[in-house]
Amino acid sequence: MGTHLITGAGSGIGTVVAERLCARGDELWLLARDAGRAKQLAERYPGARTLVGDLAEPERLSWALSHQQVPERLDSLLHIAGVVELGDVGDLTPKAWNQQLAANLVSPAELTRLLLPQLRLAKGHVVFVNSGAGLRANAQWGAYAASKHGLKALADALRWEESGNGIRVTTVYPGRTATPMQVKVHQQEGREYDPERWMTPETVATTLLTALDLPRDAEITDLSVRPRA
Repeated sequence: MGTHLITGAGSGIGTVVAERLCARGDELWLLARDAGRAKQLAERYPGARTLVGDLAEPERLSWALSHQQVPERLDSLLHIAGVVELGDVGDLTPKAWNQQLAANLVSPAELTRLLLPQLRLAKGHVVFVNSGAGLRANAQWGAYAASKHGLKALADALRWEESGNGIRVTTVYPGRTATPMQVKVHQQEGREYDPERWMTPETVATTLLTALDLPRDAEITDLSVRPRA
């Protein structure tokens, strides 16, 4: 039985990952943005523990976690939460840039920093759910892609820095997936949303758990998964 801390367990890919880990008897710690959300997650996943910390405010995560009980060791830290706001570079405001950089890049970096002692103790695994936008940037995706390109750099640096401590680091780059975030993206693009065109959250969750469950003599560093044409 492993101990896992998950961000984004309330929706989409994070929900499926949490359900599967819970079903097999692993110990879950779920990060919620506020107490109300934490209560919902605790009710949804019997036996799971919750932590309250807002990824929109990475500078407050240290204070938040210092006032709560945290796991003594972690077999994995799964960064699945994320936000998106599309727009041309000529139109995006500093607020839109900062919101995406905070939630998609700075908070994962800070949460990882705060939990490295527990990860080192367990020789654990850090998994970053990135995006195809973390490998290329298309029109109107500038701010989101910048945050995800940065997330790739964070993962690559962490892998080099912590390999001597036995920590594995995996980045997964999903293509378009049928999640609530994808509904928002289609609304912003002005396109009709058809979930049948895209991968299911279950498919992406399978790739995450494959990396997580890989025998200790190997490491999946980068894994791209795309909808079939």
